[in-house]
Amino acid sequence: MNSGLVGLFGESDSSSDEETQLQDSLPPEIEKGNIEYKLKLIDPSHIRFEHLVTQLKWRLQEGLGEAVYEIGVADNGYLFGLTEEDLEKSMETLKMMAERLGASLSILRERTINNESNGLIKKSLEVLVRKMPEDKEFTRMRIAVLGNIESGKSSLISVLTHDELDNGNGRARLNLLRHTHEIQTGHTSSISNEIMGFNNSSEVENFGNCRTAEEILEKSCKLITFIDLAGHSKYMKTTIKGLTTYTPDFTMLVINANNGIVGTTKEHLGFSIALGLKIFLVINKIDQVSETWLGQIVTSVEEFIKLSCNKIPFRVKTDEDAILSAQYLTDPQVCPIFLTSCVNGTNLDKLKKFLNILRPLALNEKENESSQSTEFQVDDVFFKKKPGHILSGLVLSGNIAEHDKMLLGPFKSGKFVPVEIQTIQRYRVPCKMVCSAQSAAVSIGNPENIKEKIRKGMVLVNPKLNPIGCLEFEAEIFVLFHASQLTIGFQATVHIGNVCQTAVIVRMDKQEVKTNEKAKVVWKFKSRVEYIRPKSRLLFREGTSKGMGEVTAINPFNPNEVKKFKADNESLTSIKKKKKKVK
Repeated sequence: MNSGLVGLFGESDSSSDEETQLQDSLPPEIEKGNIEYKLKLIDPSHIRFEHLVTQLKWRLQEGLGEAVYEIGVADNGYLFGLTEEDLEKSMETLKMMAERLGASLSILRERTINNESNGLIKKSLEVLVRKMPEDKEFTRMRIAVLGNIESGKSSLISVLTHDELDNGNGRARLNLLRHTHEIQTGHTSSISNEIMGFNNSSEVENFGNCRTAEEILEKSCKLITFIDLAGHSKYMKTTIKGLTTYTPDFTMLVINANNGIVGTTKEHLGFSIALGLKIFLVINKIDQVSETWLGQIVTSVEEFIKLSCNKIPFRVKTDEDAILSAQYLTDPQVCPIFLTSCVNGTNLDKLKKFLNILRPLALNEKENESSQSTEFQVDDVFFKKKPGHILSGLVLSGNIAEHDKMLLGPFKSGKFVPVEIQTIQRYRVPCKMVCSAQSAAVSIGNPENIKEKIRKGMVLVNPKLNPIGCLEFEAEIFVLFHASQLTIGFQATVHIGNVCQTAVIVRMDKQEVKTNEKAKVVWKFKSRVEYIRPKSRLLFREGTSKGMGEVTAINPFNPNEVKKFKADNESLTSIKKKKKKVK
C-alpha cells in the first residue's frame, strides 16, 4: 500500500519528479481484447472474407458488443495509411462484414499521414463497430459521480441525461434532486440514479430525445447509469454506502474550477482508489473563472494526481484525446481530465465521445460471475398490497428468473427463509430473467413464513449455497488515518458491499496499529447478524479515523448464541441509560 493513498486522508510528504506522458504511436496489436489492426481490406476472397467475419465476431465478443478497427495500421502499430481509393474499398469490405453480423459502423477519427519521400498523402481510420447482442441485452456500465459540494455533480449528470444546459443558477439539477431540503440547499443527501444510452450509430439516447426510460432502453445498445452521490462531509456514510453497494465500474470525480481540490474531494478520491475503481476527473464550471486561474487550477490538480495518487494525468483537449483516454483508461495508472461547463456546454461533446467508447468490466469477469450460484443483494425494500414485498438491488452472481426458489435472510435469528420470485423488473420494464451485474427489482409476494421485518442489507441466495450468517469475521486491515492508534475495543462503521453496521474489534494480532500499518483483526457486529463473503473488500470509518481491508474468514453464527447476543445488547443499553441519568 503506497503512502500516497494514506496522504489522501492525512499528511503526506510523497514527491516525484518523474515525467509521465502517453505514447504518441499505437502499441503493437494484441490477440485478446476488442481492438483489431488492418493494413487494408481490399477485394478479399470468399474464404478470406469468412475468416474476417469470424475475426470480427471474436472482437465483438471480447468487447461486449463493441470492437475498434484501425484501418491502415500494421500489426506492429506502424501507421502506413491508405490512399482515398484503397481506404474507400477497405471501408466497403468492413461494412459488409458488419452487416453480416448485424452490426453498424461509426468513424471515431481520421489520421493524415504525410510521406515526405514521395509527397503522397495517406489516411488511416479508427472505426467503432457496435452490435446489439443476440439476447437483446445492451452493454451496461455504472459510473459513480463524486466530488465536494458545489462542484456541479448533479447539474453535470442532468445536462448529460436531459440534453438541457444549466442557466447558471442550478436549474438543471432540479431534474435529479429528490427531497425538499435538497432543493432548498442545492446539496445532494441521498443516492439517485440517472441513465443515458448510445445506439448502434454512437448517437446519444437520453431524456432529451426520448420521453421515457423504456424508450431509452429500447433504442440503446450501450447503457450508462450515473450514481449521484453526496458531496457534504455529514453525508459521508451515504456516499461510502453508494460506492460499496452499487459496485460501479468507474468513478467520475467532479472538481469545481473556482477552488480546485478542497473539502471531501481527497477522501472521495482515496476511497475510490481503495476500492480499486478506475477514475477520471471533470473540472467543472470553467465558465466562471479566467483562463489564468483555470490554468493554475489544472496544473495543481495534475501535480496532485502525479504526486499523491501515482497516476498519469492526461488532459483531454480534442476529440482524438477523448478516444485515446477511453482506450488508455484500461491502465489503472492513467487518469483523464476533462474541462467542462454546464452553462455553455464547453467540452461536453468530448465527454460524451469518451463515454461512448469507454468499456465496462472485462467479459471473462462477468462470465465467471454468471457461472456461480445466484446471489442478490437487497439495497432497498418496498411494500404494496398487490405485488407484496418488493426487493431492489444488484445481482452479484448467477441468474434470477421468475418462479425461482430462493432463500432470504439473514433475519434476527440468523435464519434464511425460503421465498419464490414472482415478478422481475429492470428500469421499470418487466422481464423474465436478470443476470450477473444487473440491477433489478423482484417481488416475492407475502410469504406466510416471514414473521420478521425485511430490511436493507439482506441477500437472496440459491439454496445450494447453504448460506450462513455471522456476527464475527476475520479481516486484514490497513489504517489509512488515525490520530493515535487502534486497539482492541475500537468501534467503527464497517461497509462491506450492502452491509453497513457498527462493529467492534474484539481480537487482533498486535497490541496496537497506527496510520500506514497493517493488522489481522476480528470484528464483531453490534446489532444484528449479517451475510458476508470471504475476500470481500471493506471500508471502516469513525470520525477522522479511516481504513480499508479484506475479509479473510467468517465465524459462522450459532443460533444458540441469540439469547446471549440479546442479553449483551440489553446490558449495554442499560449502561448507556444509567450514564445519561448520571449526567
